[in-house]
Amino acid sequence: MTIRAVVWDVDDTLFDYTTADREGMRAHLAVEGLLAGYGSAEAALVRWREITEQQWARYAAGETTFQDQRRDRVRIFLDKDLTDAEADDWFGRYIGHYEAAWSVFPDVLPALEALATSHRHAVLSNSSIAVQEHKLRTLGLLHRFESVLCAAELGVSKPEPGAFLASCEALGLPPHEVAYVGDHPEIDGRGAAEAGLLSVWIDRGTACARAAGEVAAHRISTLAELPALVRADTRFGAPSSFR
Repeated sequence: MTIRAVVWDVDDTLFDYTTADREGMRAHLAVEGLLAGYGSAEAALVRWREITEQQWARYAAGETTFQDQRRDRVRIFLDKDLTDAEADDWFGRYIGHYEAAWSVFPDVLPALEALATSHRHAVLSNSSIAVQEHKLRTLGLLHRFESVLCAAELGVSKPEPGAFLASCEALGLPPHEVAYVGDHPEIDGRGAAEAGLLSVWIDRGTACARAAGEVAAHRISTLAELPALVRADTRFGAPSSFR
């Protein structure tokens, strides 16, 4: 069974979102003079992450728009009835600090280089194309991918099979010839497996990874393990990293 293409998640797979979000928000709250109201920087960051996860879940479920989930994150965090413009301005100031902390994981470029001539590459994200293309361009990665597909434009998000199948369709390949690499054991790992792709879970040690139970994906702890995995016949006689 030959894998001809790799489709990638972005946040906490290629891009160190967790660190950028934490350091960006820490800097933003300091400038805004808001750290004292939470007792500590860590308490403020925990609260921001909780609100982000709650509002992102609403967006993924189709209950709100991408822009409105951003605005609601700000309103809930500040506990203020802000106008759209006020919420957008506050979030925009945060984005400046967040982008200053952007970086790719150190195992990303070596893995992409190792697979550059043997496999085709694309992106599938639960974000928006404008956000992720800007991010990939800034990080110097955009040119490595044939296509960038995102939930906001597709109208379907991971873990729904339609999202993964759309990425296969964009490549003109059947699911069994495509691998998907993502950091979330359910949204990425199980979702890709159920859609018929070779599912690869990169365990970055994030909160969702620590809470993972049984995972329907090949688990790797570094992208250095990926080239051997996608070049091998992994449908049968799977390696010991399979969970």
